[in-house]
Amino acid sequence: MSNSEHGVTALGVLALELAGGTVPSRAALSSEQAGVLAERVGRDLAQWVPQVRELELSLAGAHFDPAEALRPGWPLHRRLDELRARAPGRDEGPRLLAFGTDAQGDVPLPFRADSGLTGGNLRVVPFLLAGDPRIVTEVAAALEDVLLAQGMAQADTALLAQEAFGAQIEHARYLTVHDLVAMTSMQYDNLGLAPLWPLLETALLAPQSSEWLSEAPEPLVRYVGGEARMALFDPAGWCAYYNHDRADCESLKLVYEQYLARQRQMAAVLEAHGVPVLYVHIEPGQDARAALEA
Repeated sequence: MSNSEHGVTALGVLALELAGGTVPSRAALSSEQAGVLAERVGRDLAQWVPQVRELELSLAGAHFDPAEALRPGWPLHRRLDELRARAPGRDEGPRLLAFGTDAQGDVPLPFRADSGLTGGNLRVVPFLLAGDPRIVTEVAAALEDVLLAQGMAQADTALLAQEAFGAQIEHARYLTVHDLVAMTSMQYDNLGLAPLWPLLETALLAPQSSEWLSEAPEPLVRYVGGEARMALFDPAGWCAYYNHDRADCESLKLVYEQYLARQRQMAAVLEAHGVPVLYVHIEPGQDARAALEA
């Protein structure tokens, strides 16, 4: 659930698991196709939580990498909410809104996926529910309880998404954004990125807070003020900070190069999630933690 300038909203995605090595042939749906998909999404959600029918459903008829949905401030859903707020009929009861390609068949700028984040086997289609704050709160809590365990899309919904996006879909299921956070956390754990997750989780769920990654031999990183400050050591400074014997530093050149590769990997993940990385050069003998706090 999210509180936006336009009211309380419940945020979710239709997650499309692709057959290995395949990519959708179309980035977005026509407005007509997006409208039909929105109808089926609303129907599917209402089978678990009937109060969904009392709310307004908005859907972006485009698919994204999960990292694009998991960025501070939930920008995909925020753009969707902004379009919802400008759409006609706002005071005429719950609406079903779907946003697809424009009249020329082009994908509108707010829903153009990051071309650098392709090739993964999971794509997500964002949706949100809005309306009476009390009902939104109740529906959001109910969806949190049921979707992760039971939220498979009905067969005709999955088939529509497959045909409309030109994708080979193995599974289609519904997730709240918090479900997506939990799923991504487990995936990153399997990829050896568990040490980075507390920073990402803070950026997503408590962006005004700060968090450290400071356990050796990982890179030293501090999340604060909406950015990740990453300590940049030269070989001697790295050797000193991580308490390697100075006499062994030359023989640890390969380990240092692996450390730099780990830095690049973590920086790429942070930036994929919309967290800018600021490299802070650490001078010989300088207090690295103090430098990141400055």
